[in-house]
Amino acid sequence: MRSEREVHTAIERYGDTVQRLCLIRLKSHADTEDIFQTVFLKYALRDAPFDSEAHEKAWFIRVTLNACKDLLKSFFRSRTVSLEELPGLAAQAGPEYSPVLEAVLALPQKYRDVVYLHYYEGYTAAEIGALLKKNTNTVYTLLSRAREQLRETLGGDGDA
Repeated sequence: MRSEREVHTAIERYGDTVQRLCLIRLKSHADTEDIFQTVFLKYALRDAPFDSEAHEKAWFIRVTLNACKDLLKSFFRSRTVSLEELPGLAAQAGPEYSPVLEAVLALPQKYRDVVYLHYYEGYTAAEIGALLKKNTNTVYTLLSRAREQLRETLGGDGDA
């Protein structure tokens, strides 16, 4: 089990990454907070050391993605409706997003993940492939298709 100081250091270092990844994947602040706690609890209980800081960051990303997947396919989740989907509440739901963030959130899940990891976290296609267990060329294809969908949605001229 890790010390309180190690956990606080990890939260400072990786907290924003975990939160943004959850928000991109789940589109819910409440679910993001739940997954955030789950990920850092797993970290606190983990005894095995990491090989490097990059290995530690990759572990956080992989655990976060897996926790989001587990939540999305849970029995409870499949039997509920979010408040945003109820009539009359859509206008009141959540903070205002920029048009670019709204367009990214509207992308299919497979595109959101690669766009986030590439443009927000700065990972290369090869690194994203290793994290998501996908071929590097598949990652390039997903990025290309995501950019095309974003151009169509945002009305870009194709000079990206």
